[in-house]
Amino acid sequence: MKRFFLTLCLLTVLVPAAGAADETADSTAAVDSFVVDRRKEQFETSFAYALFPFPYSLPGIGSGLSVVGGAMNIRDTYTDVYGIVYGGDVEGAALGVGDFHIVPRTLILDVGAGALNKASIQSFRERGMNAAKDDYLLMDVDNAEYFGGRLTATFFDRRFEMYGAWYGGASKLHSIRDKDGNVIVEARDASRQRSHTTIFGTRIDLTDDYDDPRRGARLAVTRSASPPGNSGPDFAVMDYNMTAYLPVGRRNTWAFNYLRSDAIVSRQGETDPAKIQDLQGINCSDPALTSQQQQYCADAVNLIIANNTYGTATSLGGFDRLRSYSQGRFRGAHTLFYGTEFRWNLTDETKPFDLFVMKDVRTSLQLAAFYETGSTADLRDDVGKTWRESYGIGFRMVTASGVVFRGDIADGYDGIATAVFIGYPWEI
Repeated sequence: MKRFFLTLCLLTVLVPAAGAADETADSTAAVDSFVVDRRKEQFETSFAYALFPFPYSLPGIGSGLSVVGGAMNIRDTYTDVYGIVYGGDVEGAALGVGDFHIVPRTLILDVGAGALNKASIQSFRERGMNAAKDDYLLMDVDNAEYFGGRLTATFFDRRFEMYGAWYGGASKLHSIRDKDGNVIVEARDASRQRSHTTIFGTRIDLTDDYDDPRRGARLAVTRSASPPGNSGPDFAVMDYNMTAYLPVGRRNTWAFNYLRSDAIVSRQGETDPAKIQDLQGINCSDPALTSQQQQYCADAVNLIIANNTYGTATSLGGFDRLRSYSQGRFRGAHTLFYGTEFRWNLTDETKPFDLFVMKDVRTSLQLAAFYETGSTADLRDDVGKTWRESYGIGFRMVTASGVVFRGDIADGYDGIATAVFIGYPWEI
């Protein structure tokens, strides 16, 4: 009934929200019956910066202190520069340049790179929706790196976009630990695993603002292709992401989101457990391991086999979808997600602020209440058999530079989770 209600709301508001005209628009113009007028300039040049410490604590992965910084719209341009340095249980750094206009207001480049000297990845022992909260392994990797860029062609005041991107990375397994941090098996002479993804997509934006929409609708269709790396599958992921924004009162918004994501495998990767163990530098049959450790080791190999067999679609859990669960909590080859969020815009203002570590122009303060439900599985027919829900409240600060600072508190089957992030949820 909840999923039916969300779907009905989405279909009900999509057309009228997309066709809603701004109060100041000429109602006699035919285009206004379909396209919502933008309520402000879509390419901001307001300079802003931020530099602050950011402590982190990730269940099973570790804790530490990072330093986050960024400068937006440098020297009256649209260009942003940002970076982060990690310390503690995760060590490394990342740097990026965004909104670099090769052709002003038309062709935009984003590039970034990062490296982690050490990191741990929380990997649940079972794909799909049924793994318990504490039923995970920790995959420790060394010398991980990632890099890539995205090129966006945007037209008609950012109402229509086409984009292409390429992202690559590499890492090497160091060890596998249980949820309590005990080493199960250490990798020896593991192969360095390399992979890359090529992305092509398009986005239609019929809202009143690209960064802070309050009415209208948008649709993004994306194809992400991941050719085989050392032993992985040759597969692509198709994402269909649709969001409708229904205005409530003068400045509040009720948002609805639908995501469908499907992995399409054209050639399976390696599925022989012995060969996978050899590539990862581990031996799950080592007599020095206990029977439980052998099983944990085999579970880690089976997760690789599942990915090599079915591929992996957009996951659920983390900052954007099913926010009460850990990042990438639910994985499978097919994903379905519904979300709704009511946003109270407490203020509409243009208020500069300078807090020494942060400078910008505040345009809105916002409270939000949200509800989300999703399902993922390796077999298409199994999607929807098991659902998980997440609900909560959030606070946002919208700025003139285009940055949305977001804090959420969410509850669900795994308990309460809090997060501080940048940007609205549900974006691909």
